[in-house]
Amino acid sequence: MYACILWSSQRLLSKNLKIKICRTIILTVVIYGCETWSLTLREERKLRVFENMVLRRIFGPKRDEVVGEWRRLYNEELNDLYPAPNIMRVIKSRRMRWAGHVARLGEERGVYRVLVGKPERKRPLGRPRRGWVDNIRTDLQEVGCGYMDWIGLAQDRDMWRTLVSAVMNLRVP
Repeated sequence: MYACILWSSQRLLSKNLKIKICRTIILTVVIYGCETWSLTLREERKLRVFENMVLRRIFGPKRDEVVGEWRRLYNEELNDLYPAPNIMRVIKSRRMRWAGHVARLGEERGVYRVLVGKPERKRPLGRPRRGWVDNIRTDLQEVGCGYMDWIGLAQDRDMWRTLVSAVMNLRVP
């Protein structure tokens, strides 16, 4: 209860301090282990909604000049006020960094064998679930390298680093 009052207060903590707390404590706890997640579009949307909710709590309402009433901040206004990369960009860049690390491992390592291996069971009926490798491919498509062999591409560390930073700098609507 006291944390909610402290977080909502405009006078007790400055906005810069609230942003630092949000970045160092809240977001790090929320995205712990995100390198291995295979997110669906619904889960990505929920994470963006959560981040916007926290930012709205930090920045508070805005007074509309035309009507003279208080209103919530729009998403575009939140993006202008909070210039750091949003939660989905951080997750995608960390996932790409981890993918490059795993792709550069030797073939004798277990993690690499899990990455390139094919299970020997019968596939269940219906559409296959979106997997981790599918997320890596869609992240690469956003940068413009979608149809390339990403495991071969990850062998060049400098090229992979530029792709990871390109993923981090993209804007999500």
